[in-house]
Amino acid sequence: MTTTAGTAKPARAARKPKPEGQWKIDGRTPLNHAEQVKQDEPAFAVKQRVIDIYSKEGFASIDPDDIAPRFKWLGIYTQRKQDLGGELTGQIPDAELQDEYFMMRVRFDGGLASPEKLRAVGEISRDYARSTADFTDRQNIQLHWIRIEDVPTIWEKLETVGLTTMLGCGDVPRVILGSPVSGVAAEELIDATPAIEAIREKYLNRDEFHNLPRKFKTAITGNARQDVTHEIQDISFVPSVHPEHGVGFECFVGGGLSTNPMLAQPLGAWIPIDEVPEVWAGVAGIFRDYGFRRLRNRARLKFLVAQWGIEKFREVLETEYIERKLIDGPEITTNPGYRDHIGIHPQKDGKFYLGVKPTVGHTTGEQLIAIADVAEKHGISRIRTTAEKELLFLDIEREDLTTVARELDEIGLYSSPSEFRRGIISCTGLEFCKLAHATTKSRAIELVDELEERIGDLDVPIKIALNGCPNSCARTQVADIGFKGQTVTDADGNRVEGFQVHLGGSMNIDPNFGRKLKGHKVIADEVGDYVTRVVTKFKEQRTEDEQFRDWVQRAAEEDLS
Repeated sequence: MTTTAGTAKPARAARKPKPEGQWKIDGRTPLNHAEQVKQDEPAFAVKQRVIDIYSKEGFASIDPDDIAPRFKWLGIYTQRKQDLGGELTGQIPDAELQDEYFMMRVRFDGGLASPEKLRAVGEISRDYARSTADFTDRQNIQLHWIRIEDVPTIWEKLETVGLTTMLGCGDVPRVILGSPVSGVAAEELIDATPAIEAIREKYLNRDEFHNLPRKFKTAITGNARQDVTHEIQDISFVPSVHPEHGVGFECFVGGGLSTNPMLAQPLGAWIPIDEVPEVWAGVAGIFRDYGFRRLRNRARLKFLVAQWGIEKFREVLETEYIERKLIDGPEITTNPGYRDHIGIHPQKDGKFYLGVKPTVGHTTGEQLIAIADVAEKHGISRIRTTAEKELLFLDIEREDLTTVARELDEIGLYSSPSEFRRGIISCTGLEFCKLAHATTKSRAIELVDELEERIGDLDVPIKIALNGCPNSCARTQVADIGFKGQTVTDADGNRVEGFQVHLGGSMNIDPNFGRKLKGHKVIADEVGDYVTRVVTKFKEQRTEDEQFRDWVQRAAEEDLS
């Protein structure tokens, strides 16, 4: 077709955007293999196959679509083969990276534990998991080296103490984070335990919440410390004091880290405790019906909140899901102090609780059994896990505190850790994770020992996070010093384990993602030298009462390299 002078070319029609796989807009036709597998049958149907077939016929009998994704609904997925270097991550298929052993995640909703529960998990670890056991930053315990042949026996033992691995992974509501000192802490504004229990009992077993676009992370606290990392959850509730209605909750939605970090946004509402479960179900319903399902890397609630804006999100929640207006609430201010519970703290009833720290949450089966022994010896029946990988012992009499702390120290739990040991966190890393590029957990443990020897201690908090990949399970973007694992080139041209450096992130003081040092990478073996160098510069240049993250924002680039 030709055109003459002065004759406009016909306008090209705008390209129609691809459907996002939003059920209420695009229908339920699966747009990728994972969505197809989830529609083929209810994910939990695979549990019976584990019991009847796979545990009897072994790993080779397992259907690939059951291994991934269906097994995730059961709280298990394959771990990485040993001695496969990080340079292979993303370069060969998962089927070649995976071993014939499983990671198993045991749920502890609200962090509620007991000597009986920890003893049972410790015995499972000792007998079936090569004595591996790690407290996670979601208040769970993870085991490794699990054989499919042993899974039914493990489930039976967990059930005898009221524990489960169900909904431990997968596109479902994950474990509900809760304040580990609900009902006992002196600084608590409201006990949120009834809301957690109501959600767990009323909603978690419903099929309608078992096929979400991806994982859905929840946190609820009534503690003034805001001790559940609410800024980075899909949905969270923190205490809110209304001038007329008293103590209730504000709801935050759309938080998350990984390669597209976003801080959760408040609805601007005041929600009484008895309405928290309904609001939770409404937000989960929005995610189920409107969440993006076409691309897995966009299938988190944060992307929907970012697209809609918080005003539209609240409007849809009110009009389509809870069918009433929420009460407007006061603005929530961020608690600037410690959110962990290390050390001795008073309870409301005159007793005390003690918080201790296993380094990076790492323990063994034998240690879990020893922890149960110490607790039972002193009549302690309530133990709590935390979002900072601590362990809390409740209801201790004043005269027993010193003895309990000493006995826990003797089995490898620190009641008075250095700031380095207190604040360090790591993901599973290259040892077991198929996504990792770098070793993290063992390196983090060694790093603490090195920093204590070379620097001693600090008088301000310092959060150090080691993550094996960009997914930020160890919260690198909100750490004072975050290390994101990747394969790097050393001075001799060799491809080796290394980290991208991220500095000055925070949740509890001016929540932000800090400062990524553009192009600055550290070889894994030089992490200790790097942290020592930067922290020493901080000590030399800091002003009185200055926090590390504040110094980072004003420090010269060469002092951070």
